[in-house]
Amino acid sequence: MDIGNEYLKVVIQRFKSVKQLGDKTFEQLDEDDFFWTYHGESNSAAVIVKHMSGNMVSRWTDFLTADGEKDSRNRDEEFTDDLESKSDVIMMWEKGWDTMFDTLSALSGEDLLKHVTIRGEKHSVMDAIERQMAHYAYHVGQIVYIGKLLKRDDWESLSIPRGKSEEFLKDMLKKHNGR
Repeated sequence: MDIGNEYLKVVIQRFKSVKQLGDKTFEQLDEDDFFWTYHGESNSAAVIVKHMSGNMVSRWTDFLTADGEKDSRNRDEEFTDDLESKSDVIMMWEKGWDTMFDTLSALSGEDLLKHVTIRGEKHSVMDAIERQMAHYAYHVGQIVYIGKLLKRDDWESLSIPRGKSEEFLKDMLKKHNGR
């Protein structure tokens, strides 16, 4: 077994799971929900998406050959709420994820021990991947929480609903053990 390629396969699946949490949240949000903020210093789901996409495009474009913080990126501008519609937000969301998945899919196990730079700081490729996993999971968690706040009792759980843990465990054991 090639450990490097196995790692890439697993990490791509984990990133897909993180993205899916955002996708399922977006399905539950109305147009206005994307632009809701708790107060003036908090970010809307739209702003979080804009920031994530800007980060993804910057980090994953020319990943192995150029610094992850591109001159073309204006990080501060990512926090201005200037997207106009849910479809704009979704388009930006998909652009960021597509850039990342295209790059990850092109990597080989041998690439994992190479080094890349982010803001001039040297990282192994594996470290850079893990750094981005933590960053994206953090922000998707914020988006999910915004969705839960807004939808309250209408929120559809993205994982095991409250009070259903034992039932879920029994179903999983049955599925995997054939009982």
